[in-house]
Amino acid sequence: MKNNLPTWLTLLRIGLLPVIVVVFYLDYSWARPLSCIIFIVAGITDWLDGYLARLWGVESRFGAFLDPVADKLMVATVLILIVEFDSSPWLTIPAIVIIGREITISALREWMAEMGQRGKVAVGWMGKVKTTAQITALSMLLYLHDFLGLPIYKIGMVALYVATVLTIWSMVTYMKAAFADANDNAG
Repeated sequence: MKNNLPTWLTLLRIGLLPVIVVVFYLDYSWARPLSCIIFIVAGITDWLDGYLARLWGVESRFGAFLDPVADKLMVATVLILIVEFDSSPWLTIPAIVIIGREITISALREWMAEMGQRGKVAVGWMGKVKTTAQITALSMLLYLHDFLGLPIYKIGMVALYVATVLTIWSMVTYMKAAFADANDNAG
């Protein structure tokens, strides 16, 4: 494992997850906004670790492995918290789609790596847009309260559906790339 700031930022993102969970369940009016702030800080580390790794030339295989794992853990954890809090099909269905996509793409990447074609399903710009949309939507849903008269939770619900569409779109993009290559190798 490379000991550098980008790797430590990724590990910090994972380490913040139990903090988000504990704060989420505190019985105070400020608990949900604070869990949102911690989640946003974790989301910023997602952008910052990759940026710094590229800037400083310290990209590593371990970092390339750990970063998407941290993203998936972060999104899945908060989705589970939110669904547990507001158990409705309007939240459950997007949560299933998002978590299901993450499992599917992880398995696809493993399969492609076994075929020596991992680069075909490497994280691209669509994956970054999808993750940003998810973090934005989940931040609003975590926050829960209105802000400056805006119904943040309702806006977050709309944003969650936008993120879900982007999630499906990115999955289809990765699947097409993988299966186009698989079909080329089969023939």
